[in-house]
Amino acid sequence: MVGFRAAALVSALASRGDAFAFAPVGVGGQSSTRLDAAGGTAGTIAFEEVDARTGKPTGTSFLPAEAVERASKGNPIEKAKLKKDGTSAFVDVYEYAAKFRAGEMTWEEVEAADLNTRLKFVGMLHRDKRTPGQFMMRLKVPNGIVNSDQMRFYADCVEKYGEERGVVDITTRQNIQLRGVKIEDAPDIIDGLHARNQTSFQSALDSVRNMVGNPLAGIDDQEMVDTREFCNALNDLVSLDPATNTRGNPQWGNLPRKFNIAISGSRDDYAHTHINDIGLRPCPHAETGAVGFNAVLGGYMSIKRRVAKSVPANMWLPADRESVVTLSEAILRIFRDESERKDRQKARLMWLVEKYGVEDFKKAVVEEVESYGRGVKVEDAQPAPTEAFERRELLGVHKQKQEGKSRVGFLVPVGRLSVKECRQISDLADEYSGGEIRLTVEQNYILPNVDDDKVNTLLKEPALNNNSRLQVNPGFIEGNTVSCTGAQFCGLALIETKVHAEDVAKKLEELVTVDRPIRIHWTGCPNSCGQVQVADIGIMGGPARKLDEETGKMMAVPGCKIFVGGRIGEDAHLALDPYKSGIPLEEESLIPTLVEILKEEFCAVDKKVRKRGRIKKLVGMA
Repeated sequence: MVGFRAAALVSALASRGDAFAFAPVGVGGQSSTRLDAAGGTAGTIAFEEVDARTGKPTGTSFLPAEAVERASKGNPIEKAKLKKDGTSAFVDVYEYAAKFRAGEMTWEEVEAADLNTRLKFVGMLHRDKRTPGQFMMRLKVPNGIVNSDQMRFYADCVEKYGEERGVVDITTRQNIQLRGVKIEDAPDIIDGLHARNQTSFQSALDSVRNMVGNPLAGIDDQEMVDTREFCNALNDLVSLDPATNTRGNPQWGNLPRKFNIAISGSRDDYAHTHINDIGLRPCPHAETGAVGFNAVLGGYMSIKRRVAKSVPANMWLPADRESVVTLSEAILRIFRDESERKDRQKARLMWLVEKYGVEDFKKAVVEEVESYGRGVKVEDAQPAPTEAFERRELLGVHKQKQEGKSRVGFLVPVGRLSVKECRQISDLADEYSGGEIRLTVEQNYILPNVDDDKVNTLLKEPALNNNSRLQVNPGFIEGNTVSCTGAQFCGLALIETKVHAEDVAKKLEELVTVDRPIRIHWTGCPNSCGQVQVADIGIMGGPARKLDEETGKMMAVPGCKIFVGGRIGEDAHLALDPYKSGIPLEEESLIPTLVEILKEEFCAVDKKVRKRGRIKKLVGMA
């Protein structure tokens, strides 16, 4: 196994014709790369071409020499990846766990680069500032589809960590995150995931993240494309090794930054293609009528410099597996080998597209696609449908295209699930939807294929009543509130978000009436994991000051910026500039501000109670 395809790999790398050429010194362990440039410069960079423990090529071994050289002079994470490849980090997890269980070491003795960086390639993110020694484990759930057995397994995995830390989160990428995980327990979780056809490998750091698709795939009468096959195929492309048929694909094991892909199946764009590196939007061909995808590129959220909406790439491709995989692979190859390796803020795809120019980038992608010899043809973008269309809701009871079946969408407040709630959802799925559960980017879930004559019985289930958090018909505000992890677990967050978001949404529902869904997103810091720029109202943690009545001085307090006017769907728009800044987070300041915004911008009206007394009561002043 040590020599796993090493000779062929080295040969392939040497034959690429790059400006720099590989000159391997050894195979199967440490090898060095001599960089001989056209200008006569030379240098030696040592890295592993093949991991001796796994027999697999390393992620770095797939890079052209020019990219390796840039990485060697790049940011600390690039240097760490060169020093110790991330694609074999799962082996370290198993080895550390064995030593922990044997009492031979503790988590404090784990190498810092492993603890806080490399283990992210296994989907394990250490929360050293909030829960030292415990991790968030991020999974890969293509198209957001899980089953009741998997959901029960999630509950079993986190139960031992207690009610506060042992929770399960639904994310804004239709994904699952397990909280509280310890290294000594990780092998059993990983094995359990793989036994259930899931993985956590390559779900974090510089990896292709979860494949977002249409939560109504296959059950919607307005569906243009069923996204399930494409999400699964792309998930396998980036995280399944085709040579060994095991999870973890080293070909994409050393990207410059994270990479997001979303595939929409209808004009609703439930996948939010406009904020993904690759967004595929269904569109019929103007001449043939064949359904395919228009591609948009470069959407992302960022802590510094910019937040970017994707740009049209002037590319259309047929809606078939080969075309979707080939186009994505071509873009990923260019991104992997050519993107920034020094400034991580410039290492997202949008910066590379801008460096090329849209048309030149398209030309490079088309040439890459053609070089694969798979017969895939990329055409110019096709005109998108222009007929009137209104984006539909996912919560509540809705008829499916299948006769006698309905889908039922449930609120999970801010995406946070307890162990008990995970098991309740599993039981409901077994009873009413054949065990199938679908996650949404709004952090909620759907039970598909419910028999129409069983819907009323489902709605009367105890798990959905008696003040349950899981609701089928929540209010327009409470049902559309989204939140990032917040300060409870994330060291980057300036404020706690999930608790505040759930509480504030309930209180706003009691204060005002709105005539349509109002999406309120919370994020703890400018990274905008909560995607505040796409929301009707976005709340981002930030500095604020408030008068201290005892001292008479303005004092720093937890606060926020508020964004207004983001949109999703066909006319997506990012609200980039704060509507208000420096608002104290305490409810006696924040709630009146939000009520004012709801009235001025969204035609909200007071509930039929005395407003002033009601606000005082809700914020605890009465």
